[in-house]
Amino acid sequence: VQLQASGGGLAQAGGSLRLSCAASGRTFSRYALGWFRQAPGKEREFVAAISWTGGSTIQPDSVKGRFTISRDNAKNTVYLQMNSLKAEDTAVYFCAAREGYFLTTTVGYDYWGQGTQVTVSS
Repeated sequence: VQLQASGGGLAQAGGSLRLSCAASGRTFSRYALGWFRQAPGKEREFVAAISWTGGSTIQPDSVKGRFTISRDNAKNTVYLQMNSLKAEDTAVYFCAAREGYFLTTTVGYDYWGQGTQVTVSS
């Protein structure tokens, strides 16, 4: 599976962005998908994940209620809708995929996109 993330950019605090991650491959619907982010000098951290059916999602408290993950298996794409953005959301955002159930850690994801920069100005 190859992943291509897009949609990053510059937003003001309180604003919104929607990230997309397009996947290649015929078995996209079998993969759990996750979004992670990494700010300069920090470790990559979990942002959201979605099951292969799209029926289950999980987010950490830091983004719960502000970020929403969704997927369209017909389009081989996973989305991250980010609302009420904060300066601390500034990071490079990565999408990732793995077969089976979703995880909240980077370990276990087999495929990674190249990352897209999100910058939130306060």
